[in-house]
Amino acid sequence: MTDPLSARLAATVHATRTSRGLSAAALADRSGVSRAMIGKIERGDVQPTAALLAKLSDALGLTLSELIARAEGDERRLVRAADQPVWVDPETGYRRRAVSPAAGRPLELVEVELPPGAEVAMAAGTYAFLHQQIWVLAGQLRFHEGAQVHDLAAGDCLQLGAPSDCVFANPGALPCRYLVALLKHAT
Repeated sequence: MTDPLSARLAATVHATRTSRGLSAAALADRSGVSRAMIGKIERGDVQPTAALLAKLSDALGLTLSELIARAEGDERRLVRAADQPVWVDPETGYRRRAVSPAAGRPLELVEVELPPGAEVAMAAGTYAFLHQQIWVLAGQLRFHEGAQVHDLAAGDCLQLGAPSDCVFANPGALPCRYLVALLKHAT
């Protein structure tokens, strides 16, 4: 693993797990990710996919954005476009850019670019404590929200319903760009 964000992400998963008093086995039970894979992620031996990070963040009681923001370690209120951290899923090419400053909680804005033909699945628990909207900026997005399928084009905005397993898919021949607005519910 060569990029600095991936290395910090590995350390953040480990630090968050240990700060919550969880063993790797307990995190594996909560997340459905094998203990061996958690060890590889925490050592930086593998770069986790978006789906794996979503499972781990949910099991740790964080949003995916919060987990990545912790790795970024940035509390600025202004983040210039050139300084907005980008993370790429090594399996699908899903590209995630944290638009919001890390200090901007509870509102998060995330820009995603999904390559043609790519699909990313997220478990329902990933959205259990969020209000979320998806605004398609360019291309096509086929969003599977449980059994319901939403075909979205540029300019369309979808407010997610009750948490359910989801799949983000790009059925088009061009990359799909969309903005995700997340608001964490008060706990």
